[in-house]
Amino acid sequence: MSRRHRAEKREIIPDAKFGDVILTKFMNCVMQHGKKSAAESIVYGAFDSIETKIKQSPIEVFHQALSNVAPAIEVRSRRVGGATYQVPVDVRPARRQALAIRWLLIAARGRNEKTMVDRLSAELIDASNNRGNAVKKREDTHRMAEANRAFSHYRW
Repeated sequence: MSRRHRAEKREIIPDAKFGDVILTKFMNCVMQHGKKSAAESIVYGAFDSIETKIKQSPIEVFHQALSNVAPAIEVRSRRVGGATYQVPVDVRPARRQALAIRWLLIAARGRNEKTMVDRLSAELIDASNNRGNAVKKREDTHRMAEANRAFSHYRW
C-alpha cells in the first residue's frame, strides 16, 4: 500500500441491460477467472428467475436486498496497552456496499440449490424480505458491535 497518496477510484461503466453501476460491481464480484460473460449470464438469469417468481422488478429487488444486507456499524480491533478491544465504528458507504455484495455472494454460494442462478435468485429474494444468511450476517455484526458498545470511547 502506497504511503504517498490514495489510489484513485476507477470509473465503472454501467451494465448494458439495466444501466446500473452497482449491478456492474456486483457482476464483477460474481465473476471468477475473468469470465465476465459467464457472470453476466448468471446475474441476468437470476434476475429473470426473480421476475417470474415474485412478479416484481428485479433491479428493485436487488437494491432492496443490498440495503437490507448493508451493515451500519462493525467492530474493528484496537490495541490499547497490551489488550485488544473490539471497538464499534461506523461503516463508510463504499465499504457498506462492498460488504453487502460480498455477504450476498458468500450466502448464495453456500446455498444448496442446483445452479448458481437458482442460488443467487433465492438469496436475493430472501435478502429483500429480510431473511437468509446474508441478513443473518448483518444482524450478527450489529449484535457484536452492540455488545462491545462499552469500548466505543477507544474509537479513533
